[in-house]
Amino acid sequence: MKQTIAVLGPGSWGTALAQVLAENGHDVRIWGNNEAQINEINTYHTNRHYLPDIKIHASIRGENELATAIDGADAILFVVPTKAIRVVAQEFVEKVKNKPLIIHASKGLEQGTHKRISEVLCEEIPSDKRQGVVVLSGPSHAEEVAVHDITTITAASEDINEATYVQNLFMNEYFRIYTNTDIIGVEMGAALKNIIAIGAGAIHGLGFGDDAKAAIMTRGLAEISRLGVAMGADPLTFIGLSGVGDLIVTCTSVHSRNWRAGNLLGKGHNLQEVLDNMGMIVEGVSTTKAAIELAHQVKVEMPITETIYSVLYEGKDIQTAAKEIMLRDGKVENEFSPN
Repeated sequence: MKQTIAVLGPGSWGTALAQVLAENGHDVRIWGNNEAQINEINTYHTNRHYLPDIKIHASIRGENELATAIDGADAILFVVPTKAIRVVAQEFVEKVKNKPLIIHASKGLEQGTHKRISEVLCEEIPSDKRQGVVVLSGPSHAEEVAVHDITTITAASEDINEATYVQNLFMNEYFRIYTNTDIIGVEMGAALKNIIAIGAGAIHGLGFGDDAKAAIMTRGLAEISRLGVAMGADPLTFIGLSGVGDLIVTCTSVHSRNWRAGNLLGKGHNLQEVLDNMGMIVEGVSTTKAAIELAHQVKVEMPITETIYSVLYEGKDIQTAAKEIMLRDGKVENEFSPN
């Protein structure tokens, strides 16, 4: 059944998801505050800064006014950076007139509060202004979804019916959605894998090979799982699409901003040079800080994340940091414990 969907955030992922929805026959509006970008979407059906080689479905309508974009929408899809989620949610509450389902496809933890994005959305959007909240996450690159590469991700909600609704909105011959009720695990996996991807990129930039790549991904997954479980997640989630699946794709692809940022760090660039070079948000940088603060709070050991933090925020030499983590005291591999 045709639905009206407002996509908030015309970046690469927001645009790719809007494209999927439009191709599935839904009425899609995409909102952003850059007037030139929205005019480009409406006039030329392109979004060259984010997806330079893609023609956007002609039915997608760009909107600069949030009230117009969300008017009468059945579902609202938040795809803005983590740091903008709370502000956009507050503006949404002021302007929404119906009670849509809230979906988000952003990946991160809020600075200061360390809250997951669904927690922020539920805090800011009262229950009389929304239905439930569904997380859409998993191993995916906008560049590949936009050209119909086969992709599988997860729709997670405490209400399986709402997850199934999102599954039906998006699923087609190249974009497959699985449902999950572990919203904590899906969001923690989505946020924390960006940290490990920075490390994987740094490993490449330093000139190390496949052995090192396998090590950081495997032990990184152990860290993600430890912190996720401490926050209430189902450990089995981390061997699924939003755990190991998302970790693989983000740690091994040049499409990954976090991997590219780490690669530049490994090649000797400082953090500000890296961020200036990227020209887009690198969620893993801010998530590293939030994750370390949260790990200290719940007493979970995360040595890889600590090492990445020391490089990003304390100016530690990256080659020295790599040597030091290898010389830590020996550990038991399968000890699933915070310590």
